[in-house]
Amino acid sequence: MPLEAHRCPNGHLTIPVHPRCPECAESQEETVDMTDETAEVVTWTTSTATPPGVRQPNHLAIVEFEVDGESVRTIGQLTTDGVEIGDEVRPVYAEELRDPNAGIREAASQEWDGYRFEPME
Repeated sequence: MPLEAHRCPNGHLTIPVHPRCPECAESQEETVDMTDETAEVVTWTTSTATPPGVRQPNHLAIVEFEVDGESVRTIGQLTTDGVEIGDEVRPVYAEELRDPNAGIREAASQEWDGYRFEPME
């Protein structure tokens, strides 16, 4: 499963994917694979009061990707708390971002995989 952004005809990128561009309202036509891209940490925090099934503490960051002169930001879990603003990170696939058996939803009702961000060495 790739980490995907969408690009509208005007070049704007969005993550998560939207049917229309939030900047210009054009239809999102092109998919951009961000899986092998690196991003910069814009800000980060640690949550100690997490939803059921989410690890504690849960380290989260807003990261910014630069692709072909366009930037796009997204939020996601970090693999560690050892990051600073401005650090370079890469997406790493995780089969379970939270425990599917904890919480009120049926495990089969949604996907549990996704990406975390890992600091570059």
